[in-house]
Amino acid sequence: MQDDEDHSTKTEAAYRLLRRDILTTRLLPGAPLKLSTLRQTYGVGWTPLREALSRLEAERLVTAISNRGFTVAPVSRQELEDLARARMVVELPLLLESIDKGGSDWEDALVTAHYRLSRCKTAVEDPSDEAVDAWDEKHEAFHAALLSAADSSWLLRFRATISDQLRRHHRFLGLAPTLRAAAGQKDGFEEAMAALQEAQSIGPHTALMEAALDRDLERAKALMIDHIGYTLHVYVHTEDYSGSRHAARPGSLRSRSAAE
Repeated sequence: MQDDEDHSTKTEAAYRLLRRDILTTRLLPGAPLKLSTLRQTYGVGWTPLREALSRLEAERLVTAISNRGFTVAPVSRQELEDLARARMVVELPLLLESIDKGGSDWEDALVTAHYRLSRCKTAVEDPSDEAVDAWDEKHEAFHAALLSAADSSWLLRFRATISDQLRRHHRFLGLAPTLRAAAGQKDGFEEAMAALQEAQSIGPHTALMEAALDRDLERAKALMIDHIGYTLHVYVHTEDYSGSRHAARPGSLRSRSAAE
């Protein structure tokens, strides 16, 4: 019994570590996941690693290639657009239901989550990994609080999956190349940085919170539609920098590859 518990604990630890590094793109999309390197990096055995990778494959964060092992699932503009459409389909009914059913506890949780997000610096203000991770965490908590009064467990589950995928798409396709472009002072980086600042600023989140608290369904729906488009908007302004996507800027958004 103790051996089973130890094995389960090790598998869970491997799963959480790998999942964290995939979502934050420290393990880059498309990177091969060699078991020998992962074992050394994370300090876990072969079996927990394989089981963790299988769980991540089921979540579409890892891809299994016949006779070649595992790779981090790729990202693309096509999938980013598909995810945005999926988010629209899933989150809008959740938002309307949450506003309709939310009580005082929901209101308190939403205001608290908004306050915590407002205390975070955007990536434009502080591009360090720590600051970006903190903003990501508080941003996810804000949207989770916004939708938390909805009852549909399936839609909430779908929403969490879409959110995870969008998070790494945003980091890899928009956030990281925009910051690298700004660091290199490339022509046109101002537009990309402005798009990133708009996407992460507290203003749109405040407007969304206020519409929800006012029970203004039409305004909340319109604001959410705009909000869902921000990630794609940032990417559109960074496409010109695609040639440098695979080399992380020193000191910010560091990336760890399991291919070495």
